[in-house]
Amino acid sequence: MSLDYVKFSNGFEKFMPKEYRDMVEHGPFGKKVTVSQMGSFKEVLEEHPMCAGCAMTLFIRLAMIAFPNPEDTITVGTAGCGRLAISQAAIPFVYGNYGDQNGVASGLSRGLRLRFGDKPKDVVVMAGDGGTADIGFQQVLHSWFRKERFTTIMLDNEVYGNTGGQESGMTNRGAVLKMAPLGKKFEKMDMLQMAKVAGCAYVATVVPNNPRRVESVIKKAVLIAREVGSTYIQAYTSCNIEYAIPTDKVMEDAKTVENDRYQFTEYVSDEAKQYLTERYGYKEFLAKPTAPAAAIPGKA
Repeated sequence: MSLDYVKFSNGFEKFMPKEYRDMVEHGPFGKKVTVSQMGSFKEVLEEHPMCAGCAMTLFIRLAMIAFPNPEDTITVGTAGCGRLAISQAAIPFVYGNYGDQNGVASGLSRGLRLRFGDKPKDVVVMAGDGGTADIGFQQVLHSWFRKERFTTIMLDNEVYGNTGGQESGMTNRGAVLKMAPLGKKFEKMDMLQMAKVAGCAYVATVVPNNPRRVESVIKKAVLIAREVGSTYIQAYTSCNIEYAIPTDKVMEDAKTVENDRYQFTEYVSDEAKQYLTERYGYKEFLAKPTAPAAAIPGKA
């Protein structure tokens, strides 16, 4: 939870495992790497037990590269596919009971602010659609109403993929799954609108086939959460097993879904825009200069 913690104590370097030495010497800690440099440095997430072709794994890798300060970040999760990868990354991970991840993150975030004051210690929740929109919904919503200062990322694979294919609140209406053979009878939950109504300062949707965009929304969400309030990212991370998407077609599916029903959206509150502009120099939110009024013929 600090750059100092991942460095070697004097005299101990030669006793550390090679993987650890590689992480300290070639990892992203203390550096400002980008997703475009992926593959040129020691990643915080490498081997994992996720299914071949899993889009969720790609998204998690991109998200972790995008963290503004990975050495000062703690991730919080719950039951579901995502935690199988998140828990094996070189970033501290807190595993809550099913659905309580936002309650855990609330206490953790507050405690870190008391302990470390103004030093940025980022807390990022990453949980599936079942943990976020169904079982954990109450704690998620209340953390937003309380404007808890951490980021919530939904890994939306639109199914309970870890337990055999039951429908979730985020499954699309009419979808037929192994454990929902009659098809879902209700609409997909509009968590984006609920996040805005609950007061989130930043809300965005992304798909993993646009790494630079994923990087951009993750950075903004984490930075805003440090001081302004709750932020929410909803990421389409298909379950190629439960939806029978061929492994080599996963990214093609993501592109199709993006064009069809998961277009990039971004909401930034006025307070968050001002914060990003003044604190971090985001030019995209600078006030546009007002055009001079056109001269009226005959008037001086």
